[in-house]
Amino acid sequence: MTDYLAVNRANWDERGPVHAASPDYQVDAFRRDPDHLSQVVRFDLPLLGDITGQRGVHLQCHIGTDTLSLSRLGATMTGLDFSGASLAEARRLAADTGAAIDFVESDVYAARDVLDGEFDLVFTGIGALGWLPDVNRWARTVASLLAPGGRLFIREGHPVLWSLDYDRTDGLVALSEPYFEQAEPQVYDEAGTYVSTDHEFQHTVTHEWNHGLGEIVTAVLDAGLTLTGLVEHQSVPWNALPGRMHEIGGGEYQLIEKPERLPHTYTLQARRV
Repeated sequence: MTDYLAVNRANWDERGPVHAASPDYQVDAFRRDPDHLSQVVRFDLPLLGDITGQRGVHLQCHIGTDTLSLSRLGATMTGLDFSGASLAEARRLAADTGAAIDFVESDVYAARDVLDGEFDLVFTGIGALGWLPDVNRWARTVASLLAPGGRLFIREGHPVLWSLDYDRTDGLVALSEPYFEQAEPQVYDEAGTYVSTDHEFQHTVTHEWNHGLGEIVTAVLDAGLTLTGLVEHQSVPWNALPGRMHEIGGGEYQLIEKPERLPHTYTLQARRV
């Protein structure tokens, strides 16, 4: 457990610059068009609502494209991530686009120790919770950051999606990985990444955890927050199951056959009373 941060940080430090250089993150579009938003945040707009004037923090912000998008929607944003290399790309993008965003390097569990004040919005995006071993500790951290009336907003890959057998070649959708949080991580060794690249990575091992939807909701409630919304979606913003998914627009993918049988992602919202 003491090694997971170092192992995962090395993985993300190597991938940050590669992701920034990939067309999949549309970094050049952010530089060209001052109104450009990430596809993830654009999907979130109907539930996110007006955030003009809010003070927000984006936990596990990676290279900052979603953070910049939230800033363009009118929030005063801070981004936090444990990968210094990823944050270097985020700071470069913010500087190139004239965005006043503060980026802080820290493990998410230490966020309260390194961030000043309270926030109207705590935002966490796709592919974040799986890097954390303890969802209860995460929820307590979120609650400590929120101002009274402040809101948690998270859209994340559904724990059922994270439980699937991704290596099947027979076209079947089958569960093979843990659905519930485990004490020990799932250890993966994967040579590539989720964007198109010819880069040969040296750091290929990751330590990851799944968290059941009930565990996540209960953690949020136990942290003293009030649940205000939970929506399960039939799409996900990457091709999670190649050969079994197709793009449906806006960078979203869903199962080709019977997409209604699989919760692809979810959006959870909660407030500090």
